[in-house]
Amino acid sequence: MQCGSFELLKKSTQCGARLGRLHTTRGVVDTPVFMPVGTQGSVKSISTEQIRDTKAQIILANSYHIYLRPGLEIIKKAGGIQKFNSWNGPMLTDSGGFQIFSLNSFRKINSEGVEFRSHIDGSKHFLSPEISMKIQKAIGADIIMCFDECTPYPSTFEYAKNSMLLSLEWAKRCKDEFYNDDSKNTQALFGIVQGSIFKDLRKESALKMRDMDFVGYAVGGVSVGESKEEMMNVVEATVPYLPENKARYLMGVGMPEDIWNSVERGIDMFDCVIPTRNGRNGQAFTSTGKVNIKNGEYKEKFEPLDPECDCQACRGYTKAYLNHLFRSQEILALTLLSLHNIHFMIKLTDKIKKALETDTFLEAKKEFFTKYYSNK
Repeated sequence: MQCGSFELLKKSTQCGARLGRLHTTRGVVDTPVFMPVGTQGSVKSISTEQIRDTKAQIILANSYHIYLRPGLEIIKKAGGIQKFNSWNGPMLTDSGGFQIFSLNSFRKINSEGVEFRSHIDGSKHFLSPEISMKIQKAIGADIIMCFDECTPYPSTFEYAKNSMLLSLEWAKRCKDEFYNDDSKNTQALFGIVQGSIFKDLRKESALKMRDMDFVGYAVGGVSVGESKEEMMNVVEATVPYLPENKARYLMGVGMPEDIWNSVERGIDMFDCVIPTRNGRNGQAFTSTGKVNIKNGEYKEKFEPLDPECDCQACRGYTKAYLNHLFRSQEILALTLLSLHNIHFMIKLTDKIKKALETDTFLEAKKEFFTKYYSNK
């Protein structure tokens, strides 16, 4: 099968949720799927071997960061990103658009691309759709993303429309550049729908992206400050206009409630830095809700972080010990909590897949949140 092709295995009779299979050059990915984020080619504080132990199927890297450091020449000499970081499994790179969006005062956007200054040394760089494609091809991920403008929130309708139209024009240029060599045999290019929170813009973007016939489609420009309700409105305004036989990816979203609610509306793929970022700050996701392990109440809790979890942190350590590690500023604390949270997200999507197999998605969702919010 073509890299990036999506196999729809089953649809829920209760809602828009889907069970699927994404085919890549380096393996098959069962969906719905959560993808840990390795921004600089590494999931922060966690080794590649530990990521494999979580049963993660696919991870991310960011082309902006890898382009700046270690640089494309080193990646090429290593034989591609998977050999460089020893992952050797399916991998996705984002285009760098979101990182440039977050630079704000360090960038200038025009129709040709974006001029920006490196956050590392202040050096000046220019990124266009064509350059983004060349960078991502050189990095060697299985799935690469179109270069787009991540529309800020809040935005006026006029700004959001112009931004969306610019992203559409850049998508055409990305596709032209992507298909000018044999990369299509080993890599897949996904288009990105933009339009801020405006439903008619999302519809227009989705329909025009669909006409360009990408291998898969992403919903971008979310989780940038809008409310949860607005995010779900965006998903509902977009998904009906995307092809049923292609993967749907909600970019940068990864809270448990967001995953359940988005799968219910037809999303297949997710990524987010929150599990590792929150873990590094002492917050863990558990079957009975969030735990802030640094709190004093856990000093004498000689029990697992989550009795329903079989990750390394829960198998071998107690809440009291994890509390001690964080209060002592031991590096091990960052690893264990980050590892646990990734494990939790992978198990969450496994739970969703099992519910879809038995067509009990809504029942499983209700059961999950009844327990998840039980300590509130």
